[in-house]
Amino acid sequence: MSDALRLGKYSFGVGDRFAHQAKAQLRACAQAAARGVEVTPVWNKSHREHTIVGSRPPSVLAAARAAVRELDWTRPFHVDADHIRLDTVDEFVDTSDFYTLDVADSIGEPADAADLKAFVDGHPELVGRLEIPGIEEPFETTRAEIERIASKYLKAVREAGRIYRRVAGLKGEGNFITEVSMDETDSPQTPPELLVILAAVADERIPAQTVAPKFTGRFNKGVDYVGDVAQFEKEFGDDIAVIAHAVSAYGLPDNLKLSVHSGSDKFSIYAPVRRVLARTGAGIHVKTAGTTWLEEIIGLAESGGEGLQLAKEIYGHALEDIDALCAPYAAVIDIDRAQLPSKEEVQGWTPGQFTGALRHDPRDERYNPNLRQLLHVGYKVAARMGERYLKMLEACEPAVARNVTENLYERHLKPLFIGG
Repeated sequence: MSDALRLGKYSFGVGDRFAHQAKAQLRACAQAAARGVEVTPVWNKSHREHTIVGSRPPSVLAAARAAVRELDWTRPFHVDADHIRLDTVDEFVDTSDFYTLDVADSIGEPADAADLKAFVDGHPELVGRLEIPGIEEPFETTRAEIERIASKYLKAVREAGRIYRRVAGLKGEGNFITEVSMDETDSPQTPPELLVILAAVADERIPAQTVAPKFTGRFNKGVDYVGDVAQFEKEFGDDIAVIAHAVSAYGLPDNLKLSVHSGSDKFSIYAPVRRVLARTGAGIHVKTAGTTWLEEIIGLAESGGEGLQLAKEIYGHALEDIDALCAPYAAVIDIDRAQLPSKEEVQGWTPGQFTGALRHDPRDERYNPNLRQLLHVGYKVAARMGERYLKMLEACEPAVARNVTENLYERHLKPLFIGG
């Protein structure tokens, strides 16, 4: 990979659904750089988000370049064609240099019997006693177990290979960064499972620089991690050990690292992640999903006047349309509808009451994670408002930008990479 495009050690996927906050997001990375930590911003937006908002992939690159120019950012940045599939990848080729390969539909589909046999026959090292440096206890595997694992994931990796080769054929090998996403499945991957996946990735000759496994616990949209934090820390460390082993064993890129699809705001795992990174020297890629969209609403509400009224209106429409908004995200939200304030109650709120309920600060007794999750999936309401919403963003820009930067730096980058 000496001449290939390389992703930095620490990188952060920042969603910007309405393409107005790139400068505010980049300012947070500049603050981290001023503290001596380089975090590469990766602006990510999926085909689905473009469809909902009514935007096109070039808008993401244009917003990123404008921010880079205005802040005189001389460090790397990337644009991620997020959760890309074979049928949607072509529209991203001209403006993206990072591709998150989405093979969720193929996970669990049984592999072809001949392919399965060829894979297991070709990897005798996966059967028996697996000793992986960095993991205390060795693993004992059988051929039947490796066949079971490969049967679940081999077809998905083959699909990732097809998507990769499509992009490579259009952009040229080495001109983009590849992530293989394996987090949308029914159960967390064990170390042997992740090793099988990486062996298959190597067989497909995919030069993956990040891989996104599924971890224990719930990664709900917009709220904190739900699960055993100590167990997560162990899994995270074990996965890093497996990656280091696979890089050595299979010739994968030496900067291959874990990608955490956080769903936004997994604050309780940041300290454990930082400890593991410090101990191992590994890198990480984190995706924050809709954090920026929620900070936009906070900025509108904080501004008072018409901004506050629009924020209240968005909540009211989201409450009315809750079933349709929540259906696509049913697996990654837990909303207690009895804890959602009525439209009439919210209409009477002050700016402080609205922002207190929405801002992710569990120390604030007004914080309402149910309201936050609903608004997280409610960006479609703002998308339907079109120019009306965008003009209000511009009118309230100082408050919006301040909240976006502060949230990204103080609640994410600082605890993950700087501490204190």
